[in-house]
Amino acid sequence: MFKHSDALIFEDSLIRLRHDLHREPELGLDLPLTQRKVLDALDGLPLEITRGKRLSSVTAVLRGGRPGPAVLLRGDMDALPVHEDSGVPYGSEVPGRMHACGHDLHTAALVGAARLLAARRDELEGDVVLMFQPGEEGMGGAALMIEEGVLDAAGSRVVAAYALHVTSTLLPTGFAAVRPGPMLAASDAVTVRVCGSGGHGSSPHSAKDPVPAVCEMVTALQTMVTRTVDVFDPAVVTVGSLHAGSAGNVIPEHAEFEATVRSFSVETQARVRAGIERTVRGVAAAHGVDAEIDYRENYPVTVNDPGEAAFALRTARELLGADHAFEAPRPLTGAEDFSFVLREVPGAYLGIGACPPDRDPATAPMNHSPRAVFDDRAVLDAAVLLADLAARRLRGTTEERP
Repeated sequence: MFKHSDALIFEDSLIRLRHDLHREPELGLDLPLTQRKVLDALDGLPLEITRGKRLSSVTAVLRGGRPGPAVLLRGDMDALPVHEDSGVPYGSEVPGRMHACGHDLHTAALVGAARLLAARRDELEGDVVLMFQPGEEGMGGAALMIEEGVLDAAGSRVVAAYALHVTSTLLPTGFAAVRPGPMLAASDAVTVRVCGSGGHGSSPHSAKDPVPAVCEMVTALQTMVTRTVDVFDPAVVTVGSLHAGSAGNVIPEHAEFEATVRSFSVETQARVRAGIERTVRGVAAAHGVDAEIDYRENYPVTVNDPGEAAFALRTARELLGADHAFEAPRPLTGAEDFSFVLREVPGAYLGIGACPPDRDPATAPMNHSPRAVFDDRAVLDAAVLLADLAARRLRGTTEERP
């Protein structure tokens, strides 16, 4: 229904918007500058706009010219606490903050999709909900927007939802990937605090040293995973932070580590959680120390509906070319809070290439790197793909859906 040529009139303004967002990145749930830029970019379009109460979200409903259901398109808006080192001329002007994950591009693309759809609203057989979301990076903004009614913003529950994510590596610009079932992992966070009793480093028998207990826990967790989890339903446990003590000759009172857990099914997620708690408590008991475990299930698995994934793949192939869109052979261990949306309604989450042409996708700095660079041309791909998914879905072109 839509082609790249339909969006060429918007391309320069969308890229300018993306650069403006990139220069002034904001973190978390409160994004007043970003929200203002989005509202200004949507000004003049025939949209019913609602702002979030607990977060700086924007929900915009476009009413189609013909009766039908509603579908949802999502674009996340928040940045990361990363100091930019990309060298781009529109680099972050805020020290310690960067759009290192490409959410500025997602936001501009959703604005582009809104403009494309609005220009042909009379042809739309239903309504489109545009979900401009803060707080994707660990804050659960999607869950908050669901609580505030985004899925029912058109007056009835949306029948499908779509989102995409650019990548600065893996895929060149102009390529897209999607798969049925798990697309991204569940993400859990664990903090373990081991409590002993301090003493002099020369007399460890007079203390209860938490340091060797913590060290044993870290290595034991890796064995636990390999001996507990089915290799065909995998999990990853990574300890990324470990702290203890202040001097080499002092046995500390406490030691602490933090870990991330990734899994692809509810069953494995529960099995790993139980294994971590069992392992940590067992090692602590063996060392005569106490252990406090704070386990947080942050984001569920991002699961694509099989029919919607097949529909999204067909749409991407027609737009980008049959050899430029493919079914991803396996999920990625990254996590995404669009998973909360897909837990409520069927839909699909796609990956789209944004690696600049002067870089090798196999070696380019990846998302979240301070040196990550995303190709401006991907804004057009993303905008047209989002608009096409919405329009085609409303027109009922999902004959492969179960």
